[in-house]
Amino acid sequence: MVAVRYIVKDVDTAVHFYVAQLGLELERQFGPAIAILRHGPVQVWLSGPSASASRPMPDGRVPEPGGWNRLVIEVEDLPARVAELKARGVRFRNEIVDGPGGRQIVAEDPSGNAVELFQPA
Repeated sequence: MVAVRYIVKDVDTAVHFYVAQLGLELERQFGPAIAILRHGPVQVWLSGPSASASRPMPDGRVPEPGGWNRLVIEVEDLPARVAELKARGVRFRNEIVDGPGGRQIVAEDPSGNAVELFQPA
């Protein structure tokens, strides 16, 4: 099993984003605490404020949304997908970037977590 956990502000809002906007499948939801989604062989765990993963660490730090680590979703036509998502109100941190392996752009989920859309070269 491979899973990615994102800390989110609101599980229902995050589930809607990942299912309706990015096409992931909802496997299970445990109320406002956590939802488990799937994209192919990878699970995405969305942990809300009441989830055990959101509890403060022993040193006092509190897990929070955001940062730069990210889920990468491969797409076939990046410009078309970006235009579609922008029309739906999805926020992006940058414009499409070309690199040696392909093209990419970083979107944000409703809690500010990064999601990379990638089109291989």
